[in-house]
Amino acid sequence: MGREVKQEEAGPTGAAAEHRVEIGAAEAGARLDAALARALPALSRSRLKRLIESGSVIHVPKGAAATDASAKVKPGDRFLVRVPAAEPARPAAQAIPLDIIYEDANLIVVDKTAGLVVHPAAGNPDRTLVNALLAHCGGTLSGIGGVRRPGIVHRLDKDTSGLLVAAKTDRAHASLAAQFAAHTVERAYVALVWGAPKPREGTIAGQIGRSARDRKKMAVVARGGKRAVTRYRVRASYKGVASLVECRLETGRTHQIRVHLASIGHPLMGDPVYGRLTAERRAALPPAAQAALAALGRQALDAYLLGFRHPASGEALRFEKKFAIDFMRLNDCLEKI
Repeated sequence: MGREVKQEEAGPTGAAAEHRVEIGAAEAGARLDAALARALPALSRSRLKRLIESGSVIHVPKGAAATDASAKVKPGDRFLVRVPAAEPARPAAQAIPLDIIYEDANLIVVDKTAGLVVHPAAGNPDRTLVNALLAHCGGTLSGIGGVRRPGIVHRLDKDTSGLLVAAKTDRAHASLAAQFAAHTVERAYVALVWGAPKPREGTIAGQIGRSARDRKKMAVVARGGKRAVTRYRVRASYKGVASLVECRLETGRTHQIRVHLASIGHPLMGDPVYGRLTAERRAALPPAAQAALAALGRQALDAYLLGFRHPASGEALRFEKKFAIDFMRLNDCLEKI
């Protein structure tokens, strides 16, 4: 592959940069992100994929953004790769209240409130769980597991409430990360879904990847994606209008429970992405339940149980909490249908 990177455009380390890449014959048929990664070794493939999906890679002849990282390239294709200036690497400590369930010298377990983002990212540079943990734990947390996500070994969606463990030492981080990778961590969620799943207990297995129709959404895909398995059990059904469902994860993919339940026709109540509130669904709810759903203002999903081996002692730890208050209010209203 031939490539041209103008030094005057690249700028100093951390500054904004532009790189021009021309596809050679040897790269014909390669994925766009893979071809660019070979041309620009200073940028990782995952970083380039994010740049592509954000519209920062321009197909020069067309003058339009190339937003599909999996698109096949052709000899002679020319691309302009715009790399924005790096953001400050270290999140700031910010005093944000935490509901601490358990804490010792190795780890901390918190009940994350809905609306709290786990770690800084585009659109949420601060006021995250990481910022709160840095303030609470002090210097002991800094850099463990990465500068941008210190201590974080798993995540919950912004609008999902529930239990989350963070590491306070490198040893704890390595142990917890290994347990999550081996799928030995016990995780259980409760969800309020539309309708009544049948059978009442089962397993949903389907590859999850980016939706071909909307890149901001995830979907069960026939090709590509990552293996995802969710076991569910209906704990209560409310006249066929809605159900309280327990879900246990064998894998942990982005939006996994939300996508899997929607794929079988029972999306989460309150989910603005996968469970649109239709006029028919609204009409099936009594006024009190309609008000509770509106007050919830998020997907009805709460991570209520978390179990793992203590990274230092090996002791089996298991934490179970009461359902989130807004979740319980809606559930109480549904029980009266």
